[in-house]
Amino acid sequence: MDQSTLTKVRDQLTEDRATQMAILEEHGADLHSDVVKDLGVSSSGFSDAGAQAEARSEVLGSIETARTRVHQIDEAMEQMDEGTYGICVDCGDQIPDARLEVRPLSVRCVACASEYEDR
Repeated sequence: MDQSTLTKVRDQLTEDRATQMAILEEHGADLHSDVVKDLGVSSSGFSDAGAQAEARSEVLGSIETARTRVHQIDEAMEQMDEGTYGICVDCGDQIPDARLEVRPLSVRCVACASEYEDR
């Protein structure tokens, strides 16, 4: 991957990481622990218990997604620093730049990703 493309992808990942961290901060969630200070769901009575449980579940899902994505971004940036970014984890071939520009967190080439999804 040429340096300008790598810089572009790194900038995308940096922006995405900031977005994910803002989601965590909004809910009082920590990146490295399961503690959540504010689910943003108020308890207004027994009749709304189902709706509250659903809302809590959605918030916890958003938090878990944000945590996972931040970890994936950090791993990708570490690989960039090490010079191993864009190498397929299954076959060891270079992942095409076009794929990485569209899906910067891709860890598999198209062929291996297809096989992985078929399992």
